[in-house]
Amino acid sequence: MLHIIAMKDEKIFLAHGAGGKQTRVLIESLILKYFNDSLLKSLPDAAVVSIPSDSERICFTTDSFVVKPLFFPGGDIGKLAICGTINDLAVSGAKPAYISCSLIIEEGFSIQYLEKILKSMAKAARKSCVRVVTGDTKVVEKGKCDGIFITTSGIGIKRYQVPSGLQDIKPGDAIILSGVPGMHELAVVCSRENLNFDMTLKSDCAAIDGLIDGVLRVSNRIRFMRDPTRGGLAACLNEIASGCNFGLKIYEDKIPMTEQVRSICEILGFDVINLACEGRVVMIVDCEDAERIVSVMRKHPLGTRAEIIGRVSCECSGRVILQTIHGFERFIRMPSGKQLPRIC
Repeated sequence: MLHIIAMKDEKIFLAHGAGGKQTRVLIESLILKYFNDSLLKSLPDAAVVSIPSDSERICFTTDSFVVKPLFFPGGDIGKLAICGTINDLAVSGAKPAYISCSLIIEEGFSIQYLEKILKSMAKAARKSCVRVVTGDTKVVEKGKCDGIFITTSGIGIKRYQVPSGLQDIKPGDAIILSGVPGMHELAVVCSRENLNFDMTLKSDCAAIDGLIDGVLRVSNRIRFMRDPTRGGLAACLNEIASGCNFGLKIYEDKIPMTEQVRSICEILGFDVINLACEGRVVMIVDCEDAERIVSVMRKHPLGTRAEIIGRVSCECSGRVILQTIHGFERFIRMPSGKQLPRIC
């Protein structure tokens, strides 16, 4: 009966967030349809999860997602939310295990769109063997939310001793980037502004836990890992170098690139190293293991364009330097000013 009632509604109403009959209908007929986990089925206030007894530590993360448009080439806000949480756990050396999901939905939002988003989230979670075990749903007045906002939190089991700080980074260490940067932000911007370059550019949105696990199985000399999201490669590297007694030097001709990405950046006046990724990883690794790590990455579908893009340097402590294709050097600064809205 609940399923029949729910399908009569084509839009989200305030009553769907009031905690009564309509809320129950929405959860049982739609949300549980895709997040059909035994721990979630009884709708407890808190999920009771199991942690392996031999595990010393867990990793815990949380993030919010407000992308516009909600659907873009290569993904949508749902896939973005799950992959983003998985990636934050993976770069910490953890195996992602459990995720919570909080939905803030605007009155009048299409149930068809909501189902599409939930389906995408469930698919991404299954692919990484992650369980969505708890959550919450709120509905706000029309004009107060811009469609839907999603907040996810994740728990991962710490499997590898990847340093969480910068203390192990040494001059001579190699800097590795797993693939072409900036594809997520370019895809979102082009979709939002209806820019058609007769190209098939897609967001790099993906869960990188499998890629990282493959690397950690063959090397214990990872000094540091991070996924370059908002602010892109420039922000990521500046966060690493800031306040440290070393600098980072990268080479423009070593940054993975495609003609498609290069052309769009030139047309729009973007610097690709400032653009957000959602399926890439930056690693600082012992130089002796760098080539082996790149070789392993290239065997994974998400790492086929992996490259060593630079080194940790004794020069210019706390700064990031880019050597251009013309042989000149310039400082790469932390991106500042207003970011293009709603990219992740």
